[in-house]
Amino acid sequence: MSTSIIPGTRRRLLRSPKFTDGLLGAAGLVTVLAVLEFSTIVGLLPEKTFPRVSADLRELAGMAGAAELWTAVGHTLQGWAISFALATVIAVLLGIAVGSNAVLYAATSAVIEFLRPIPSVALIPLVVLVLGTGLQSKVFLATFAATWPVLVATIYGMRDVEPVALETARSFRARPRDTLLSVVLPGAVPYIAPGLRVASTTALILCVTAELVIGAPGLGQSITVAQAGGQYQLMYAFIIATGLLGVLLNLLFVALEKRLLRWHPSQRSQGGVQ
Repeated sequence: MSTSIIPGTRRRLLRSPKFTDGLLGAAGLVTVLAVLEFSTIVGLLPEKTFPRVSADLRELAGMAGAAELWTAVGHTLQGWAISFALATVIAVLLGIAVGSNAVLYAATSAVIEFLRPIPSVALIPLVVLVLGTGLQSKVFLATFAATWPVLVATIYGMRDVEPVALETARSFRARPRDTLLSVVLPGAVPYIAPGLRVASTTALILCVTAELVIGAPGLGQSITVAQAGGQYQLMYAFIIATGLLGVLLNLLFVALEKRLLRWHPSQRSQGGVQ
């Protein structure tokens, strides 16, 4: 390979929108952290309850080899994985049924619009009364919240399939099952994939919220225990760990979405080095 190709590739990488967006995102994060650090140093924020960011990061780094952190992460990921899987199965199956049947869509649209805005946290007293304060309650709350983004996306995806594609399938006398698997579902995937990404984040938020409020094991419970004991550096370390976990899950689903939709114009039109 000619060495002249390498500088050209590097220039294209530096000019790519992906690189620019990533650089701006990193700069924004560093700026926020620097402002928080400076605010604590000069006394704008009380250091007792707002320790320096550098101290929080050192606390988190020191916990990297401790079982306490990874046990909490494991409990949170367990609840997230179960609730996300349940929400995906429930939402996709219901979405296919509702989106492919005009009568069923008309009969359920009002119910969906009524239930969808209800925050899961409003159900906590009832859920705790029925299921207790363990994993079951956390999974129920997270599943309830994560179902709606995927359900709505699946319904709209099913109803937005190109009529020409459906007519073509009918002209070839394709069976309903073949039409669903070969025409309708592929057309709905660009709607479902972003819904799954949103549901992933929603499930994580509700798992941590349940751990904070009802005391289910996980990162949320660890945050509450550290706060109650006045261990604010430890509390912020767990908060940062929660944020990092959310970022990693989002990056994972963004990568999966791009791979799943690499044939779609929305992905082909994006700039940058592939």
